[in-house]
Amino acid sequence: MAMPTPFVLKLKYGAGLSDQDRQVLEQAVWDVRQFKPRHDVILEDGSPENVHVILEGFACRYKLLPDGGRQIMAYLVPGDCCDLHVPILSKIDHTIGTLTACKVALLPHTVIETITAQSRNITRALWWSTLVDQGTLREWLVNMSRRPADKRLAHLLCELLVRLQAVGLATDNSFVLPLTQRQLADTLAMTGVHLNRIVRQLRLDAHCIA
Repeated sequence: MAMPTPFVLKLKYGAGLSDQDRQVLEQAVWDVRQFKPRHDVILEDGSPENVHVILEGFACRYKLLPDGGRQIMAYLVPGDCCDLHVPILSKIDHTIGTLTACKVALLPHTVIETITAQSRNITRALWWSTLVDQGTLREWLVNMSRRPADKRLAHLLCELLVRLQAVGLATDNSFVLPLTQRQLADTLAMTGVHLNRIVRQLRLDAHCIA
């Protein structure tokens, strides 16, 4: 039996799905595309015709600032829907870009409408996924505005650990983080030099605890 996709694993983690529900979701992710690192999958103000689901790799939500700088507002990891809300809002208000090479499934909006109309469990699971995304965003706001730099980075790493555990891509206390320090600096609103200093300090602290 083939392993479930991260999409199914994430939704199963958040809601009770029947075997039929899982089969329907697996069949929905047949149109899969490969994207290179640093590629914009959906541009700000775009109106994508499909819901994009990350199956492999890391992507992000970001906005460009007038000075050309970039602020990353969320990471998208395997199992995440990038743009489930677009049919309601008509346009997306930020850009979604890959950070690493990514494998992305494209689900037409009509497919989402059909499977949610047929299954209350899938509808509940997708709502759960959306609410979790909103809760994560609130934590990012607190992280950026109130936590000092070392705790900001530590919180982000803990968040990613929990999210990747849910889709079978992390152990109890470790995971592969395929991001550069520049990407982390864009996320945490730090300079590269400052982030490098914080990383070295966290490594030292972890060694002392061990």
